[in-house]
Amino acid sequence: MPRKLETTVGIPHPLGFSTQGARFNFSLFSSFLPSLSLGLFEGDDPVYEIPMNRTGDVWHIGMIDLPPNLEYAYKVGDEWVQDPYAKLLNKNRAKATLPPPFDWQQDNPPSIPLGDVVIYEMHVRGFTIDPSSSSNHPGTFLGVIEKIPYLKKLGVNVVELMPIFPSDSTYWGYDPTHFFAPNQWYAEKDPVTECKVMVRELHKQGIEVFLDVVFNHTGGGSLRSIDKNVYYMLDERGKDLNFTGCGNTLNVNHPIVQNLILDSLLYWIEEMHIDGFRFDLASILTRDTRGTPVNHPSILERIQQNSALSKVKLIAEAWDAAGLYQMGLFPTFGNWSEWNGPYRDAVRKFLKGEPHQEESFKNALLGSPTIYKKTPLSSVNFITAHDGFCLIDLVTYEQKRNEVNGEGNRDGCNHNDNWNCGVEGPTENAKISKLREQQIRNFLLTLFISQGIPMLLMGDEIGHTRKGNNNPYNQDNSLNWQEWQPKNPKMFSFISSLIALRKKHKNLKEEHFVKKQEMEWQNPSEHLATLLLKKHSPHLFIAFNASRNDQTVAVPSGKWNLIVHTEEDWVFHESGPEIAKIELPPFTSTLLVKMILLP
Repeated sequence: MPRKLETTVGIPHPLGFSTQGARFNFSLFSSFLPSLSLGLFEGDDPVYEIPMNRTGDVWHIGMIDLPPNLEYAYKVGDEWVQDPYAKLLNKNRAKATLPPPFDWQQDNPPSIPLGDVVIYEMHVRGFTIDPSSSSNHPGTFLGVIEKIPYLKKLGVNVVELMPIFPSDSTYWGYDPTHFFAPNQWYAEKDPVTECKVMVRELHKQGIEVFLDVVFNHTGGGSLRSIDKNVYYMLDERGKDLNFTGCGNTLNVNHPIVQNLILDSLLYWIEEMHIDGFRFDLASILTRDTRGTPVNHPSILERIQQNSALSKVKLIAEAWDAAGLYQMGLFPTFGNWSEWNGPYRDAVRKFLKGEPHQEESFKNALLGSPTIYKKTPLSSVNFITAHDGFCLIDLVTYEQKRNEVNGEGNRDGCNHNDNWNCGVEGPTENAKISKLREQQIRNFLLTLFISQGIPMLLMGDEIGHTRKGNNNPYNQDNSLNWQEWQPKNPKMFSFISSLIALRKKHKNLKEEHFVKKQEMEWQNPSEHLATLLLKKHSPHLFIAFNASRNDQTVAVPSGKWNLIVHTEEDWVFHESGPEIAKIELPPFTSTLLVKMILLP
């Protein structure tokens, strides 16, 4: 028979499990429950079931002494539910203890200036789970550590981790059930400690860690049982409002839900040393409790006013699944950048030769000044991301091939601005294969010479294919797994060189928009564009031919070295030949650096 526990009334805050000296406290918000009990478990069955006390809408109980190795849950009706604030989880329960002490070894976050950031969007499991990784810890946080030398060689300095919170069923993780704990799936034993070790070791090598967070809906979890009227947007009949495309929408501008979001973000900053966050479907944050968009959403104002959040990097996906498209809005609320969807679209359209795209392309190269008013660093530039075609598929397929996802090929975007270069799918036609590789080099050159923050999708640096699947959200297999025996290692070296060049040249990472007198833009004919950047020395000259005809481009005055010509087979000239005239075959581009003549 278990010994009797000495309990106290407890205190309503902080929510979750906490300690005050030698005492323990459990606290849960719920406005509608008539009663609530705390269950303490050894194994599958509760050994203690203790009624909790209520202050306002918060239930709480304290304990003088607590036996070790217990787990806990709350009894809502006949159902045991997980504490939404728990830090250590075990299936549907939580451990009645705090994370163990951790030696951060005087960890100092890299604090990389925004203009120097190069993002690598990564899935923790997919990065090392493939047998070709030869990882000692495949598919885990510890596996990422083993590949830090690879990331350093590539040149990226931020890893943006696709969701690492516990989630329901899908591989990508965009259906969270909890917001305060890393997923056990990514650990060998202790996910909290192993995640911290990963962050610490990345920081030692000058690499920051961003989390992709999903504060717009849940895939399950306990919030619905605890208080669905508070935590979710509901209509007059009590049915879910679906602005996310996932069946429900978190009630993000209710004060209690705001507290949950802020508490989660601050926990990941303070306890886990995370450097930044990318907010999935961030436009949900602008909807009030009835789902109506508002001009001054209180959740964004609270984030803006929080001193700890003002010191980390914030990125918004500035749209949702119900029609909101709010490019340029989030930077007005402080230190936000945005995934720049119009950048992706403009670059894809111009480089595949669509008519009348020159001005949109110019705007994209310059950091989208028609969208952003303060700085080009509000723009996170990308050609590809986790959803949509990966880079090699973008030039190989025009039709998505998502049948394996089990939704009859109805899922995934149907409009992708992609071009297969003449034939659908893989080909042995040498001419088409050459054109595809040229287009990939065109995309990569564009990405890394554009003003703003570049983001590279995991696998694009080695030509990974998803075989035309543009939405492999549930594919825990080779479609999503990084290959460690790449078919074209020259591609990796080319990208690494472009990243190094970007870091070296001030003209490519301006904090303020380039002024007219600091550049020369020419568009002598449709599909042909040149850009001279001359604010800093050495000057840079970039030319793009997105037409089906050969073009000759005059080089500006002075002596110039060829660095990249995308007709060449993954060649990057550290200090290339001097060039006075540029011959650009169809669908090619080039980069020149002006020689500095010593007196």
